[in-house]
Amino acid sequence: MSEAIEQINVVKYCAFLKIPIFAIPNGGSRDRREAANLKMQGVKAGVPDLCIPVARGKYHGLFIEMKYGKNKTTALQEEWLELLNKNGYCAAVCHGFDKAKTVIDWYMGGAK
Repeated sequence: MSEAIEQINVVKYCAFLKIPIFAIPNGGSRDRREAANLKMQGVKAGVPDLCIPVARGKYHGLFIEMKYGKNKTTALQEEWLELLNKNGYCAAVCHGFDKAKTVIDWYMGGAK
């Protein structure tokens, strides 16, 4: 397993339940030219991996930062999570599919 496979499983789970979800392509290897072009287009380091653009309870939407194994959030990721949580979004770090599924089920159930 890997973080990528876990994230694929989260996306498949949401598709099965017809929950709108999209990935934010901040990671991965890119050459300097492509990285510079994406940066000019607004790609920001640290933004969470996934977004469910559905309001629930007091939240405007759900952002998920996927992690796998012993991986930890970076300082930039922590800053984004804090910013999102302070501005009416639910932003969570999920270590693997099972944790993400639990958060999504809670969130879609009303996020109370």
